[in-house]
Amino acid sequence: MTRFLVSDSNPNGRKLEDILMDLRSDVLKRCTKIAEDHRPEALQVLANNVKVLEHLTAAIDLAHASTVLLDRAFGPSEAAEGGPPRIGVA
Repeated sequence: MTRFLVSDSNPNGRKLEDILMDLRSDVLKRCTKIAEDHRPEALQVLANNVKVLEHLTAAIDLAHASTVLLDRAFGPSEAAEGGPPRIGVA
């Protein structure tokens, strides 16, 4: 697993697709809060957010595809247990 947001309180980090899904969820919640606001500015922000959601979904799909590829080619990651990265250098 690629490790992101590694810290003392989160030593294993998180997968990229999980972080992106959290971002997408937050953007979606913001969209629902402004969905009934018909002012031009709100409509433009909503339209922009919809495009951001599309890009986030594409990024999630790509990140997931990379995880599947690495799992298939090299087996499950052992990075969380201190193992070496499956590709690249530590």
